[in-house]
Amino acid sequence: MALELLAAIISAVAFGGMAHLAWRLSGRRLPRWIVPGAAAMGLIGYTIWSEYSWYGRVSGELPAGVTVVWSQTGVNGLRPWTHLFPLTTRFVAMDTREVTSHPANAALRLVPIYDIARWTPPRDGMMVFDCAAGRQVLLTAQVTIDDQGNLSGADWVEPGPEDAFQKQACGKG
Repeated sequence: MALELLAAIISAVAFGGMAHLAWRLSGRRLPRWIVPGAAAMGLIGYTIWSEYSWYGRVSGELPAGVTVVWSQTGVNGLRPWTHLFPLTTRFVAMDTREVTSHPANAALRLVPIYDIARWTPPRDGMMVFDCAAGRQVLLTAQVTIDDQGNLSGADWVEPGPEDAFQKQACGKG
């Protein structure tokens, strides 16, 4: 966040500096407000670019095998332009390189997931997928798996056949 603030300030100074140079080269015939106006445009322009390119930049840096399976776009009342151009603020990625099957129940898969949101540190977790039954559950401290591959304390979710999480974890996507 500090680096983004620094980049926004540098952008404002650069745009303001170019406007000041244009003002000087014009023999001071341009209005003086052009310098702070250009600085404001640089600041706002960088901020908008940074917000709208965040998802592409972060998801593009994920290593091979880490796949985005869900993203959240939305509107914000404090940013009225997001009603026309919704902003992606959060996504969940699944590490398909680390999919492990239970030794006694091959239909049971354990997969690491990453919840990545704008302005918050990434959170990681594990999900259990029952590929045979088409259901899934987020692994928490209350969920236990026995030696036969049976889960206790799990509130299974049956998302349906088109669920991106289920497709990736069970190798159908």
